[in-house]
Amino acid sequence: MTEAYVRLLCPECKKDWEDSPGNLPASNRTFHCPNCHASRPMSEFTRTEHDLKTLKQLS
Repeated sequence: MTEAYVRLLCPECKKDWEDSPGNLPASNRTFHCPNCHASRPMSEFTRTEHDLKTLKQLS
């Protein structure tokens, strides 16, 4: 079985990383960048529309 992941990009500091949807909050919840601590809705950290759809389906 392949594990799903979501590609993330901080709109403030441009840190990019991947994480499992199960480790992330819902797309409309506030998320804090682990690098610069910027706070925004989780949906603003997803890199692409595909990543956002994956997050919504699996979180």
